[in-house]
Order: sequence, then structure tokens, then C-alpha cells
Amino acid sequence: MTTAEHEDHDPADEQGDEQGDEQTDEQGDVELRAALTRVLGRLVREEPVVRRGDDLMPLLDAHLGVTADTLPVVVEPVPAHRWADTDIALATVVARDPEARLVGVGGGDQRHHSSLGDLMAHAEWGRFRTGQVDRLNVATGPDTERATVAFGMHLFHHGGSPVVVVQRAGNPQHGSEPRLEVLGAEPDAVTSLLAELREQAMRHSVLWRQVVSFSGSPYERSLSGVTFHHRPVVPAEHVVLPEGTLEQVRAHVVGLAEHRDRLLAKGQHLKRGVLLYGPPGTGKTHTVRHLVGATPDTTVVLLSGTQMVHVAAAAQIARAHQPAIVVIEDCDLIAEDRDHHYGGGPSPMLFTLLDAMDGLDADADVVFLLTTNRAEALERALAQRPGRVDLAVEVPLPDEPARRALVALYGSQVGFSPEAVARAARDSAGTTASYAKELVRRAVLLAAVDEREPGDEDLAAASAALQSDSAALTLALLGSTGPAA
Repeated sequence: MTTAEHEDHDPADEQGDEQGDEQTDEQGDVELRAALTRVLGRLVREEPVVRRGDDLMPLLDAHLGVTADTLPVVVEPVPAHRWADTDIALATVVARDPEARLVGVGGGDQRHHSSLGDLMAHAEWGRFRTGQVDRLNVATGPDTERATVAFGMHLFHHGGSPVVVVQRAGNPQHGSEPRLEVLGAEPDAVTSLLAELREQAMRHSVLWRQVVSFSGSPYERSLSGVTFHHRPVVPAEHVVLPEGTLEQVRAHVVGLAEHRDRLLAKGQHLKRGVLLYGPPGTGKTHTVRHLVGATPDTTVVLLSGTQMVHVAAAAQIARAHQPAIVVIEDCDLIAEDRDHHYGGGPSPMLFTLLDAMDGLDADADVVFLLTTNRAEALERALAQRPGRVDLAVEVPLPDEPARRALVALYGSQVGFSPEAVARAARDSAGTTASYAKELVRRAVLLAAVDEREPGDEDLAAASAALQSDSAALTLALLGSTGPAA
């Protein structure tokens, strides 16, 4: 190093360089530690705890005025088909308290597995806190629905006493059933609240004057397995039966209820059973549809096929929502004579049906409306006690005047001549109402294929086709006994 270079060198510069190197090293260490922390966090799946909402226990303690987890939890199970009723009842009662609150419960799926007692027990660990209220849309009619509280906590006063109600719609996936869980500092207030909720649920029930079944179809308006249907409109003039038959059935189903007060005053029972029997396709179901439409103020429960396992529940709905009609189509499937049943023993559902009929009070305005294609196979006990089957009406194969009326009815929008209708009726001896309907449909189809309006010749052609030997199976399926001898 030359003298000039030595003179230009400043020791302070050297010291600054060393400090800069040290700062660089320290910054590198910080970044390295941060990177390692992130890597370790990913490895052990650590995530920052984000706490939302309020702690449950201080909220409950402050509302109830006592330590909430020292109080007993009263559980009220709710039938699935009564969920909308319960939601309406609870909303009605809660609305009286202007300071009422509705809060949700956070905590993931674990909250569905936890009772109210469990929620309070784990609240101190921060697992369950207030959150969003869960909602569930359920049908309340064939064209209406209601957004019910599926999981929420109501804090309000009932009769001046603070109460807490946890409302759960239940979830089969989590093994939970619909229920209410109630906390109250005063046991009498809890008892009074539950009693009023039952009363309000019945008073505001969405099942009143509805036509329902237990099909639970995903393509229809359903409420936990109960499906709502539009009430059918079938005028009396569209029901073709032997003279006097419809009037007899209507008098027993509709007319008897009109004299309800007089019958009760004289100690006479109101519950009754009507059996419509006859070959398939003669109009039994059509008659039922007319009766359902003719009683707009009744609650109607429809049962057929696999739905018959719900006969006890149907009777309960009918009892609670009088006046009511319970329709059991093809009742021989469950009410077959025990001597005819396989193995010589009775069908298990037979006793359920008999118990459902007998379990109604004498003043219950409930009609059991049964249909069958095999009256001879029915259990005789159905007719051995009043209130079971006390009117049996045959719906036979239509005679010629009836067949003429049926063809004219189903072809009313087509315009067949009276002569063509009469000829079709004359040529279809031994056939059913279903046959007449299919006859008109085929006549219209023949014309539609040729892109023209249907006429008398189409009705004649359709009749010939159905009556031909090649259509023997079709005739059998449609309930025909063949031409009269």
C-alpha cells in the first residue's frame, strides 16, 4: 500500500462495513427463522385460531340470572312432520317479548352431535360460540314454504321468567332427531312454555285442511316425508256410477258431518268407515277424488302401496285435524282375511289398521275411506264394530247407458256424434271406465298421427282395434271381461 493509499483509508469506513455485514447476517437469520416457522406450521398443520362471536356462558348466565350450566335441560322431541308447526308456534310465543334474541351456535359439525349440556360444558374452551342461525326451507302447502330455524338459540321471557330454547331440526346424517331443548330458572315456566307451544303448534298447524300423503317425493312439496297435494276437483256429473250410488256414499261421507251436533247430542258416534269395492278400473279412485274435492274443509291423508306402513301416523293426523278423511287404497294389501294370509297368520298391518280405527273417540269426525278389488278377501273383523266399515258400496262394471255416458264424458272436447258414441258403448260390453278413457285417447291419437281433427271414424277404428283378438291382453289389463254372451 502506497503512502497516499494509506492516508486515504478511514478506519470508520472499515467499522461501518463490519456493522453492515452483521446487520445483513441478522436479517438473514430472521428471515430464515420465519421461513422455518412457516414450514413447521405446514408440517404440523397449525392454523391461527380465529375466534368469532360471543362466549356462550356469559350470554346465557346474564340472560337467565343464574349460572346456566347448573340448570336441568328439558328436551321436547318434535315429530318430523310437525316441524313447521313447531317453528310457527315458537315464533308466535317469542314475538311477545320485544327484547327477545335469536342467535346461532358456531363450532362446525360437532355442534350437531352435542346436546345443549355439551355445548355449555365445552363453551369455556372456546369450542362453541355464537354464530349464524341455520335455516331450513320446508313445505307448508302444495305451493308454499317456510324458512324455519334449523339450529338456533332463542333467549326470551315467558310469563315474566327468562328462558332459553335451542331449536334443532335434526339431521339423520348426524343421528339427531328434531327437538327443542329448554333452560329456565323456574321449572314451572318451562312446563308452561312447552304446554303453550304444543297448543300453538296445533292451532297454527300447516296440515289443517290439506291433502297429504307420506310419499316424500323429491319432486313435490314435502315436509319430512309428508307431501302436500292440490285438492282434486271432480264434479259430481263426472262420476258415472249406478243410479243412487254416489248419493249414498256422499250422504255417509259428507252429509253425516253436516248433522254432527245433532248426532252428538243424541250420543251417536261420528267416526265411520266406507268401503268401495269392485273390479279394477270401474271408478273407485275417481269416486274418492270426487269426495275429497267435495269436502274442502277436511284434512285428507292418502295411503296406498308402501305408504300403508304409516297408517297409525295417518290416524293421529286425522284425530288432531278433524274433520278428516283417511283414504286407504287397495286396503286388501294390509286388511286381508287372516285365513287367506300366507302361513295362516294375520298381516301385521291388519292389527295396526284395526287399532287405528278403534283408537279414535266416538265423537271423532273422521272417515276411513277404503277401496279394494277383492272384497271377498277382506278381514271380516272390519265390519264387526261400528266405526270400522259400516257402509260397503259396490262399484260394478258399467252397463251400456253408463258406458255411453263415459265415452261422452271423456270425448266431451272431441265432438263425436251421439250415434258414434252409442255404437262404441254398444260394442264395448264388459269393459270398464278405464277402457272408455283409453278408447277416446286412441281415437284422438289416430287423428293426430294423420295431422287432422278426430272424427267418428277414428272412434270406430279405435274401438275395432281394442276389441280385436290381438288386443286381448290390453282388454284384460284394462279390466274387461270381454263381450257379453
